Amino acid sequence: MPALPPVQPSPQRRARRFPKLQVALLLLALAGVAAWGIITRMTAVAALKQRTEQDLVATVQIYDAAAGGTEEDVVLPGSVQPQTEAPIYARTNGYVRKWYTDIGTPVKKGQLLAELETPEVDQQLRQAAADFATARANDALARSSAQRWQALLATDSVSRQDNDEKQADAAAKHALLASAQANLDRLRELEGFKRVVAPFAGVVTARQTDIGALINSGAGNGAALFRVADIDRLRIYCQVPESLAPLIRPGIKVRLGVAVMPGKNFEAEVVRTADALDTNSRSLLVEIAADNSDHAILPGGFAEVHFHLPVAAGRPLIPVSALIFRSNGLQVAKIDAQQRVHLVSIKLGRDLGTQVEVASGLAVGEKVVISPPDSLSDGDQVRVSGAAATDREVR
Repeated sequence: MPALPPVQPSPQRRARRFPKLQVALLLLALAGVAAWGIITRMTAVAALKQRTEQDLVATVQIYDAAAGGTEEDVVLPGSVQPQTEAPIYARTNGYVRKWYTDIGTPVKKGQLLAELETPEVDQQLRQAAADFATARANDALARSSAQRWQALLATDSVSRQDNDEKQADAAAKHALLASAQANLDRLRELEGFKRVVAPFAGVVTARQTDIGALINSGAGNGAALFRVADIDRLRIYCQVPESLAPLIRPGIKVRLGVAVMPGKNFEAEVVRTADALDTNSRSLLVEIAADNSDHAILPGGFAEVHFHLPVAAGRPLIPVSALIFRSNGLQVAKIDAQQRVHLVSIKLGRDLGTQVEVASGLAVGEKVVISPPDSLSDGDQVRVSGAAATDREVR
């Protein structure tokens, strides 16, 4: 049976179907545009929400609390003084006849520094010698009279009353002799003070007199004639902070440095401490002795005292910038494994300048936030920026 030819739609039917296809395509395009707009807006909103949430999470830098060493070098300023130093005053009135030593002159104990002219003392000494001679003659006469009257009393040639008077007169004359002797010895001592001598071996560090200068005896009546210092051995005094005071004991070896000789150190030793804190500075006064037989260190200046002290081992060290000062006291912000903040209270040990020692509240190796923002609160989620900072980076 022969195949029938396909039936062709009529032009009228084709014309009716074409507008319906256009409308369907248009609606489909509009639906696609609307879906694309909705999806784009939802994506933008989600991205904005994510960005906002990210911005709410603070970005911080952390530091791993490092363990401090078992020993520490502490450098403190010290005042250098001679082992012995004394101003030399005159002990008698007069004038300077001659001086024999000037500044920088080494002297021995008893060496003559100056001679004085004392005309008034000389005259007083002569008068005292004459008074002593008179008292001695009177004492001899009174003693012999008392002996004779004592002998006469045995024969009842004199009364007991007269004998007692002679005995008392002899005792009084003997006391006057002792008084004249003491006055003569005193003036002889003053005469000996015409020679101004060094009380100990040392160096003359000052001369404040000259020939012909009027001298008044005593420390309150003028300047010292000389100043002598023993600089073969030095005393260095320094103030040790209260936190280090328990570590300072006599016998500890220290090193000294002076500004005029940079890089050179001198051996010294702690000889004594005040055993009490100064109420004004809350520090301990320490005396250090150093040999200076070569006179390398000049007294009167300052020295750097280097203490090598043992400290408590295992205490963590953190930068000063990690400390938080709030109403709850001193705190730091620790970071856990989930990067959440935990504010913990701590107690400080030593202050090392850029770092501080934590006595309690923090363990070695725990992570703390450096320069935490003021808005940081306990339990906040944070984002850590990079690796933990090093000591060099936080200084």
